[in-house]
Amino acid sequence: MAGTTTRPALRPSAGAPYARLLGLGAYRPSRVVPNSEVVLGIDSTDEWIRQRSGIEERRWATDDETLRMMSVAAARRALEDSGVDARQIDCVVVATVSHFMQTPALATLVAHDLGTDQAAAFDVSAACAGFCHGVAMASDMVRGGSARHVLVIGAERLSEQTDPHDRGTAFIFADGAGAVVVGPGDEPGIGPVVWGSDGEQYDLIRSREDWRDVLTSESPRMPHLVMQGNAVFRWASFQMAKTGLQALDRAGIGVDDLDCFVPHQANNRITDAMARAMKLPDSVAIARDIVHQGNTSAASIPLALDRMREEGQARSGDTALLIAFGAGLAYAAQVVVLP
Repeated sequence: MAGTTTRPALRPSAGAPYARLLGLGAYRPSRVVPNSEVVLGIDSTDEWIRQRSGIEERRWATDDETLRMMSVAAARRALEDSGVDARQIDCVVVATVSHFMQTPALATLVAHDLGTDQAAAFDVSAACAGFCHGVAMASDMVRGGSARHVLVIGAERLSEQTDPHDRGTAFIFADGAGAVVVGPGDEPGIGPVVWGSDGEQYDLIRSREDWRDVLTSESPRMPHLVMQGNAVFRWASFQMAKTGLQALDRAGIGVDDLDCFVPHQANNRITDAMARAMKLPDSVAIARDIVHQGNTSAASIPLALDRMREEGQARSGDTALLIAFGAGLAYAAQVVVLP
């Protein structure tokens, strides 16, 4: 037809057919805080905390163990484990709710500290589900061609946001960082993500105060986290079991094919309830990092993976189901092959 112009076709992205975890690293703060120290600020006992959550002690960062420092330390260990040089990293994703500078993103500082070659860098705010969100995005980047190697970090300093006199939260939250390197694979290594949110229930886990209210108050202080524990327990115990089974189905495997179950380390009772609801066989190793680490939100799953590998519960090539859930209520689950 006269006057018709032919539009040039865009070149398709040259991504990898599959993505997988190439390496894992973690950083645990040096300060160990037993229940006996926490109960001094609340009307509770060591026995009550253990029964309620499974926690015996937690790690809290010292002044020198900043969020940036812990993120970089975990990332360097993941890079070393993967054999990937920092200059090969195309994107850095940091999942956290503990970075209190509105901008720039913590990820940009971490990328610089590591010596990446001007990698793309951004933070993810999805609370305890942030790490699984990051892994899902990294997998899509690698397969879509926008990155070949992606560094995903989960890092938190929740001790700064914990009210030491709040009986519902003072014993739960902790600090730490974990990281993975995601890159191309010869076969599927990261299954399809099942994720979502339930904003109608955002009030179940949230910051107590808005920053504007804090800054205009007579005595400004760090906003603290608050949680309706019983409601969260009921929601997570049953809803997340369904999400886990959906992730298995999308990955094309069943519970009998699993080697490891690595849920967000929120509460041992929630972990037990999910395992029962999914009817996991006794052969599946279950992460229990919360006992000695506490709840580290976005950092909890990579920290739990690190401990399982260190203690011989998880090995390279094992198939693991990751499930994370938290404020939002945001959640995500995927099946991965361990590096």
